Amino acid sequence: MNYEAVMKLALERGFYFPSCEVYGDAHAGFWEYGPTGVSIKNKFLELWRRQLVRRDRMLEIDGSQIMSKSVFEASGHLGNFADPIVKCKKCKATFRADKLIADTSGIEIPESADLKEFDQVIREKAISCSKCNGELDEVKKFNMMFKVGIGPEEEEAYLRPETCQSIFVDFPRLFKTMRGKLPIGIAQVGKSFRNEIAPRQSLLRLREFYQAEIEVFCNPTKLDDLEKFSEVENTTLRIQLDEEVKKITCKEAIESGIIPNKFVAYYLAVLSEFYEKTGINMEQSRFRKLGEKEKAFYAEIAFDFEVKTTIGWLELVACNYRSDYDLSSHANKSKEKFQVMDNDEKVLPHVFEISMGIDRSLYCILEHSYRDDKENERVVLSIKPYLAPVHVGVLSLVKKDGLAEKTDEIYLQIKTKFDSFLDHSGAIGRRYRRLDEIGAPFAITIDHQTKEDNTVTIRSRDSMNQDRVKITELEAILSKETGFP
Repeated sequence: MNYEAVMKLALERGFYFPSCEVYGDAHAGFWEYGPTGVSIKNKFLELWRRQLVRRDRMLEIDGSQIMSKSVFEASGHLGNFADPIVKCKKCKATFRADKLIADTSGIEIPESADLKEFDQVIREKAISCSKCNGELDEVKKFNMMFKVGIGPEEEEAYLRPETCQSIFVDFPRLFKTMRGKLPIGIAQVGKSFRNEIAPRQSLLRLREFYQAEIEVFCNPTKLDDLEKFSEVENTTLRIQLDEEVKKITCKEAIESGIIPNKFVAYYLAVLSEFYEKTGINMEQSRFRKLGEKEKAFYAEIAFDFEVKTTIGWLELVACNYRSDYDLSSHANKSKEKFQVMDNDEKVLPHVFEISMGIDRSLYCILEHSYRDDKENERVVLSIKPYLAPVHVGVLSLVKKDGLAEKTDEIYLQIKTKFDSFLDHSGAIGRRYRRLDEIGAPFAITIDHQTKEDNTVTIRSRDSMNQDRVKITELEAILSKETGFP
């Protein structure tokens, strides 16, 4: 199994595909979800809401995708949100400097490093244009914000590069109207936009992408006064230390100073528990603490949650302790008050962020679920049943002798409660294989015995076992197996 195999399956089975692919001028970095992709994405987000948002009674908002210039002046994005680029003096091709250096020399330089570091490596390693072998110019910064013009006067505004800024600017109103009390989490799901220099590998580096972000506002003097830490103190985290990943409980991580406080440890644990429920192989995951040159410009402490794939480690979630950077910046720019009362104390809250890439997460679920069962000549997506885009296929053994009508009747009974797929066409073996490839955990087959005793066979995707059950038992069986944990 490799990246290409997952991509082939995704394209052939309607998970996702390039936007505007029928046109030659379609831009890279824009992808669309098909029916199976939308279904698994929606279930993934419902699991996220159950395991993170509802667990701590967080608030969820839906903010605007276009925001004023002032927002991003205050946030620092207009001044700091940039990638290093280098141009060829001969053919004028543009490259991301850190990627070009890594691909040609194997040297990894953080994208936030000083520009002189990139220039020095390019000179020392005699790195040239990968297209024409021409000489490279000096490395410069390229701001990745998408600029838009509002109204006939084309007033300057921007597509958001992350979903969190509306959470920050809305915080005073939300805290007041929702009778907030610190600590309080505010969540948002939506699209963000980044003018990536070299979008690549389908869902892994996009210009338009989905995020699920949580910002937890807290009193910075009470980061170790967290009663609910007892819920996770024995939860095991996989943390990258030097060259190895060490398994350590949250309690041990705090005692050893690997994690600075209970507040951060709690949310890393909750996040780890969530991803375990997605079916990703947690033995192939890690939390990696970022160094000074790797951290985002707003972060005091930063951990990336990463998952190993066939194309390397992928960052799925950025966990950043942003201190009061955002609220103080917006307070200074807007001249509005962002302080709130915490009991009898006036506080400018600090923020811990859990910024999740949905598209990358879904790719990892597909890759970690993908199984090439050569013995049985099939490809299987062993997705958790509650995340499967189709819960159950409803199949007639043949279309004659009234079996098609009986199949339709059973399908009508269950289709409003479970994601079901009705299929009368083709050999039964091929129909099973099609369901296996989209991860459907069950298939119900209606045969001649069904008309005699009102029973059907229910086939399990992973084991291929088939059991005879009564039609009246189907709903209970499917509810038990496909319900969220």
